[in-house]
Amino acid sequence: MKKLSQKIVKLLKKKKLKISFAESCTGGMLASAITSVSGSSKVFSMGLVTYSNQSKNRLLKVTKQVIKKHGAVSFQCCLSMANNLKKISKSDIVVSVTGVAGPTGGSKQKPIGLVYIGIVKKKRVFINKCKFLNKGRLYIQKSAVKKTLNLLLKLIK
Repeated sequence: MKKLSQKIVKLLKKKKLKISFAESCTGGMLASAITSVSGSSKVFSMGLVTYSNQSKNRLLKVTKQVIKKHGAVSFQCCLSMANNLKKISKSDIVVSVTGVAGPTGGSKQKPIGLVYIGIVKKKRVFINKCKFLNKGRLYIQKSAVKKTLNLLLKLIK
């Protein structure tokens, strides 16, 4: 993942782009992957770990209706997290991640390993629904970060 992060930071610098993250199930791992790269302060604006529904509502202005109707792990919540982070951060690229990392909390509709990754670049919005194998919490978190970094690399190029 280190090489992926380095490539992303290098590309962001080259293109003079700023990036911000709103993370839930990854708990800051995504921000950590980017900020572990020397010089990332030139491209990284902010990272919010909005783990609870209350923080999603309070900090990212995800409405209580969205969370009540669709849940925190949903296309709609991921989209709202990304769009609202765009307004807050004024970054060129924003990423939101929400999912079920386990080992508890899954359901038939939302199994452990279900993760939504939202990316907004300029005016374009991408929401990815991922289903990672249930090989433990850390595996799911790392898989979500790696998938996000790969998606970012493709979008920035």
